[in-house]
Amino acid sequence: MKVYPNKLVAQLKQGASPIYIVSGDEPLLVQESCDLIRSQLKKAGFSQRDLFHAEANFDWEEVLFSANSMSLFAEQKILEIRLPNGKPGDKGGAALTQFAENIPEDTCMLLVLPKMDKRSQGTKWFKALEARGAFVQIWPIEPKDLPSWLGQRFKVAGLNATREAINALAARIEGNLLAAVQDIERLRLSCVDGHVDVPDIQSGVADNSRYDVFGLIDASLSQNSRRALKILQNLRLENAEKLGITRMLAREIRSLIKIAMATEAGQSVDAVMRSQRVMSKRTRVVGRCVSAHSVVDFESMIQHLSRIDKMIKGIGQGNPWDELTSLVLHLSGSKLAA
Repeated sequence: MKVYPNKLVAQLKQGASPIYIVSGDEPLLVQESCDLIRSQLKKAGFSQRDLFHAEANFDWEEVLFSANSMSLFAEQKILEIRLPNGKPGDKGGAALTQFAENIPEDTCMLLVLPKMDKRSQGTKWFKALEARGAFVQIWPIEPKDLPSWLGQRFKVAGLNATREAINALAARIEGNLLAAVQDIERLRLSCVDGHVDVPDIQSGVADNSRYDVFGLIDASLSQNSRRALKILQNLRLENAEKLGITRMLAREIRSLIKIAMATEAGQSVDAVMRSQRVMSKRTRVVGRCVSAHSVVDFESMIQHLSRIDKMIKGIGQGNPWDELTSLVLHLSGSKLAA
């Protein structure tokens, strides 16, 4: 059963579904939908939560074991599975299908996936899960819809923002929804009368020197290691979410791998950029990065990010921030990376 994100609250009020699939590439919207599902399930008595990160070499038997294990206190249980690449493989697909066909009593599955194309949605395991549960597909906010989305966010925060202020904020965040939410929260704390106009945006929202993950990526792709390191240091001081940084870097580098492979195979850079839907304003920085690295370089960066991911989750040794610094130096073309 497909459920639109704006209808999720109503669906949850009708009662808990045994399976929830949340799919999308917009981290903030995916996170908020998952938070909403967890909150409603907790109210319904699902007090235990088993979390699984289904990455390479994941043992899917752990999921089935957890699903069929009775809690010591007979609590209702949420099985939350995060599948970053959206592909469980043969064993994973079989395990998910088995769960859908024999859902244990007092157990609910929350499966978090990236955007799933039509082919992926047509697989046996996906159709089995969707038939027994709710599929929440998250779509990015289109530029034309961003002002309306921001306006609603201002209202939720108890702020009355003018149309000009909303447009000014939309121009500053450039589609970074997480940054938008953070900026609105800062304005909520700083505005005395709850009224927001353009001067409030200009003074209350960080200016062009604001450091965020998108700035980090653009500086790295531009081969500006000095600026990239400065942004990363600021993110570190702000105690930014390391897992979110690694995932966004991984997504960008995987895209770079596709572009680099195609160009090394002889395709023109412009054609490859169009096929990968690289925005025109980013073609220059993307092209600069691709020309500075080989496919092997990018693949080694993905392996490095995998190790950093394990450090963040406590299953690998090392300092994630130090390793991210090394990774960013590598991506931005600094000789200090070695």
